[in-house]
This record gives sequence, C-alpha cells and structure tokens, in this order.
Amino acid sequence: MGEVGQFNGLLLYFVTFSLALVVSLYMVPIVRRIASTTGLLDKPDGRLKTQNEPMPYLGGLAIYLGFLVSLGLTVEFRHEVVGILLAATLILLLGLLDDIGGIAPGPKVIGQIIAVCVLIKSGIWVQIAIFPVWLDIVITVIAIIAISNAVNVIDVMDGLAGGVSLIAALSFFVVGLISENYVMATMAVALAGSIVGFLYHNFPPASIYMGDAGSLFLGFMLGALAINGQYVATHDIGLLAPIFILGIPIFDTLLVMVIRFRRGDPVYFGSADHFAIRLQKLRWSSKRIVFSTYAVAIALGCTALSIIYLSGYFAILISGITFLVIMGVGIWFIRIEIHSEQD
Repeated sequence: MGEVGQFNGLLLYFVTFSLALVVSLYMVPIVRRIASTTGLLDKPDGRLKTQNEPMPYLGGLAIYLGFLVSLGLTVEFRHEVVGILLAATLILLLGLLDDIGGIAPGPKVIGQIIAVCVLIKSGIWVQIAIFPVWLDIVITVIAIIAISNAVNVIDVMDGLAGGVSLIAALSFFVVGLISENYVMATMAVALAGSIVGFLYHNFPPASIYMGDAGSLFLGFMLGALAINGQYVATHDIGLLAPIFILGIPIFDTLLVMVIRFRRGDPVYFGSADHFAIRLQKLRWSSKRIVFSTYAVAIALGCTALSIIYLSGYFAILISGITFLVIMGVGIWFIRIEIHSEQD
C-alpha cells in the first residue's frame, strides 16, 4: 500500500472512531432520560449494588447505536459485516429484554446460541486446521458465549467493564491493522469510539450503567473480533494472543467460578467474589481498582501483540511467565478471607 493509500486508510479509521464517539456521547443523555422515565433503574441493595441512588440502565443501547451508525456510514457491507451486525443486534435485544424484565438462564443461553449460529452462518468461526469443522463450530459457540458472559461478569464497578473492553478493542484494532484485516480493524475502532462516548458518562462516579444489553453486546463483539483475527504470523503460539487480550474478563470469570465451587455454591449464583469487589473490601478505592485494572489490561494487550511477532522461543517464555503470574495472583485472591454476600 502506498503512502496515499495508508493515509486514506488511517483517515477512514479516524472518521469511524470519531463518528462512533460522537453518536454514543450524544445518545447517552437521551437513553438515560428514557431509562429514568420508564423506571429502568438499577436500585441499590446494600450488597453488590452499593451506589447511593438508583442508576439508569440502557447505556448499552447508546454504545450499540454509536457502533451501528459509524459502521453504516463508513464500512463496505460485505457478507461477514452484515452477519456480525445481525448477530450483535440479536444479542443486544436479548440483553435489553433481560434488563427490562429478566430472562431465566436457560432461555438466555439459547438466545446466545442462536446469535452465534447467525455469526457462523456468515462464515465467521474458529478455524483450526487440525480439527474437523464440527469441532471448530463447537469451540466457536462455547468461546463466544463464554466471552459474552465474561464481560457481563466484570461489570460490577463504574468504568470497569467499559474501560477493559476499550483496551481490548484497541488491541484487536492493532492486530487487524498489522495483518491488513480491514473488516476487523474498522469494527474494532468503531467499537472503541462508541465505548469512549459511553465511558465519559460511566467513569466513576457513573451517571448511567450499560446494563446486560451493553455488557453482552461488548462481549459478543469482542469474541467475534477475537475469532476473526490472524495470530499465527510466525508461529502457532500466537493463538494465545486473544486469550491475553481478553485476560481480565476471563480471569475474573474463572476466579468467581473457582471460589464458588470451593464454597459449594452454584457457579451461576451472584456473589461478591469478583476481584474488583474483593479489592474494594481490602479498602482499595474504586478509582485505584479501575486504573490498576486498566494498567494490567494494557500490559496483557502488549503481551498478546508481542507473542504474535516474536520468535517461538521468546513467545513461549513470555507466555509461560505471564500465565505463572496470573496463577499466582489468582491464588492470592482465592486466599483472601472475605465473607461474600449473595445477590
């Protein structure tokens, strides 16, 4: 690509990001007013929901609209683009229904499976050469649903899920940019812009929450970006890159599951076992927790990018050290004696 082509490409990414940011930023006050008027509020319960007053949902709708409008005006509507947008729309609607009236876990999972099937129908799924197609599809379904719910799991503190998702989206943007994956890069930068617009209103102290609609939508889109990327430029160790990029939500989900399993509680039970809440009970301030988490997410993103392009030996070394550190931190969290309360 020549210098003019590179400039035009970067200009398009800038326009895409800016459109998503402006639309999201503009829409948040509107959806916040709608949520307050219709009673779509997250009310404090003195346990996990410790905000001072009821907080409006629907922030996820503003994120989605920023993303959708930006792509609608900038991206070419290829088959895979339409498939991703349709699947993400189904996930958003599923989350909205859950925010409005609540959905039982079974139907909620079925809805997510349907959305993933739409994604697969558009030609986007995990493709590992040594596996048969049916196994690749099973892995895709499990991975996308797991990531969607993992982002939902970390949405327990102002600015946390949004900021972590922003860093992950920017990491996928870099992966797409370097690998010249136009669709991936454009969608990632649009997602990043829409998150920034929302974070302006959600950063501590928040004036609106994204709700399940937002967290499921972000998780689904990050999962779609993860399986759409190219990570084996030099060796197969690069396949670990998306795991590192999404390391924070994956870590918190596994941490909560292990703690609840050790205590004999169902893994789907709500509790204060999230790393952010446990740090809060150790007297860490919300901003300290959020900024520290951002720093770790950035470090994991850089780790992911490095193992894609380093030699196999250094990629294995860095991956091994990172996993050991993560396991050590996880064991430390598990050993913290905190009496958690269920939702």
